[in-house]
Amino acid sequence: MASGKRQRRSIPDSVRAAIHGGEAELLPDRERPNGWSLLIDGAPQSYVDLDDPAHLDFAYQRRLGHVIDLAAPPGRPLQVVHLGGGALTLGRYVAATRPRSTQQVIELDAALVELVRRELPWDRNWRIKVRGGDARTGLAKIPEAWADLVIADAFSGARTPAHLTSTEFLAEAKRALRPDGLYAANITDGAPLAFLRSQIATVRAQFAEACLAADPAVLRGRRFGNAILVAADRELPVAELTRRVASDPHPGRVEHGGGLADFTGGAVPVTDATAEASPSPPESAFR
Repeated sequence: MASGKRQRRSIPDSVRAAIHGGEAELLPDRERPNGWSLLIDGAPQSYVDLDDPAHLDFAYQRRLGHVIDLAAPPGRPLQVVHLGGGALTLGRYVAATRPRSTQQVIELDAALVELVRRELPWDRNWRIKVRGGDARTGLAKIPEAWADLVIADAFSGARTPAHLTSTEFLAEAKRALRPDGLYAANITDGAPLAFLRSQIATVRAQFAEACLAADPAVLRGRRFGNAILVAADRELPVAELTRRVASDPHPGRVEHGGGLADFTGGAVPVTDATAEASPSPPESAFR
């Protein structure tokens, strides 16, 4: 018999584990019964809702979700390469929104993969293959023109490794893409935005079209944050991406064409010889 008192949901404990990249922590969401955040050394990295794999909580992941949505007609299966696995948030999203998609995830941190596999398991019927190893080495093993979409979201701690930022790396990504495929990268930077500008110049040296989606405060250098860089050798769905990004809970802005060229300024493409890791975020970025 009901007592008439509202039952309070039991909140599971957080889970901590040592991984190759430091310490991982899984934090339960007090608002969503099966939602979990993944933090690495205190930096928020991923969010997963086990009951709703199509739910994207972080703003940068929602923007990557828009790219996934616009990569092909709705519902059409995709062949996707994920460079960096995290909690497999985007892999779950693709599987939920585009059934029968085939995905390859390349993740360096084997201990992180095992933690996620154990604590945040994914449907074994999804066509997701997780490969251990370095992102660039794994990318070189992808067959030529195999992928509809390559998503670069690989970090060492809170920084993108230098060897994943060069024209040579992007040439490898382009080789793995079909002629009409999309490349999307999650880039983090803050004022004076030199790293972000150099990455735009590098992408534009390899692909015919590019656009950038980010919070206006990030684009103005007012705070450190994420920017999503999208590129292809075909026309990009800029108008629809702009509409979706502008209507997000945390609205963003899309730069393309002349506006993107102006934003890039005099930045030059990065090569393996000149590449540097992305800047470390300030402590205030995690508050």
